Amino acid sequence: RNLRSPSEYASENAVTEQDGGRFFDDYVNWSRIPEYEDLVRNSPAAKIAANAMQSQRAQLFHDHVLVKEPSTPKPTPWHADNPYYFIGGVQNVSMWMPLEPVQDNTLRFIAGSHKWKHDVRPVSWADDSDFYEDDAPWIDVPDPDGKDRDTMTVLEWAMEPGDCVLFHFRTVDGARGNQTEERRRALSVRWLGDDCRYLERPGRTSPPFPGHGMREGERLREDWFPVLYREE
Repeated sequence: RNLRSPSEYASENAVTEQDGGRFFDDYVNWSRIPEYEDLVRNSPAAKIAANAMQSQRAQLFHDHVLVKEPSTPKPTPWHADNPYYFIGGVQNVSMWMPLEPVQDNTLRFIAGSHKWKHDVRPVSWADDSDFYEDDAPWIDVPDPDGKDRDTMTVLEWAMEPGDCVLFHFRTVDGARGNQTEERRRALSVRWLGDDCRYLERPGRTSPPFPGHGMREGERLREDWFPVLYREE
């Protein structure tokens, strides 16, 4: 359904004609695609997120679908989600769920990266250009399979449909291309906890949520970002 009717935020991620394949992703579709809304409202996801965040509430930030068609060598670049978002606070969690079995094309993490002093520099997935024009003390995008191999530990797990991995927004993650003959679909759902507040960034965030009207330090507006779990 999402592929047939992409949103304004949908992207085709720099797959060259020589490489072949297709790497599609899209954001913020829960309010227009009923299967996504059913998941966030009626599954245990919100409660699981609150428990993981040690939070009394779980507020939906957004959904994110990623589809790599068969024989798509384009990887998901190493990155951390946090610097792309306008979120301040430490109580957050992302849930990543595959819709097919994944092994070599599963999600990968740099162990302990959520505790690094600074965030990893955010760059465009399309051309590796800087996402913001600023001089913040970013950490350069790491290369744990190359020059940083001896100083970084990569964690990854084979997963089946129904499995879910939870990780902090500051965790550096990535994924290999899909070299199998099967489509690889995955859905991420991002959640916010008690201490999360709106944070100004030096440019357009991803997702951008234009016209939100929020101010620095405020909780995110609940008509756009509903609180779907509260501890009784």
